[in-house]
Amino acid sequence: MAFISFTGRVLFASVFILSAWQEFNGFGTDGGVSAKSLEPKFHVFSNHVLSHTGVKVPEVEIKHLVAAAIALKGVGGILFVFGSSIGAFLLLLHQAISIPILYDFYNYDVEKKEFNQLFLKFTQSLALLGALLFFIGMKNSIPRRQLRKKAPKTKTG
Repeated sequence: MAFISFTGRVLFASVFILSAWQEFNGFGTDGGVSAKSLEPKFHVFSNHVLSHTGVKVPEVEIKHLVAAAIALKGVGGILFVFGSSIGAFLLLLHQAISIPILYDFYNYDVEKKEFNQLFLKFTQSLALLGALLFFIGMKNSIPRRQLRKKAPKTKTG
């Protein structure tokens, strides 16, 4: 059973680790393709947050966001493979931050093709988020280690 659990964690984490590796290879000095595609989405997200909540999202360089995403996915994925709750929390943090920015289906009309594509990716990412929450919940529900009481020694005299 432990082998099946480990294999499942490897397969699950490979999604994050491989995408982090792909982004790392194309990072360059300006953040690469990921930064170029993230920049307009981040500005739309910032404006959306400002218009709905009145809170201004702090100005950050996009290449720093991409570097943080690479670090969260890479480190979190590797730790998750070995069954660490910290790795699951790092992946959870990445998903919680990136999902509303990357998959902004709410900015498109329902009839457009982009809406369907983004909504599908959004729901798939929510499924990954749910799996991470399930892992953390199961990890915390299993008792750590049960202390065994030593059998009392019989007194023979």
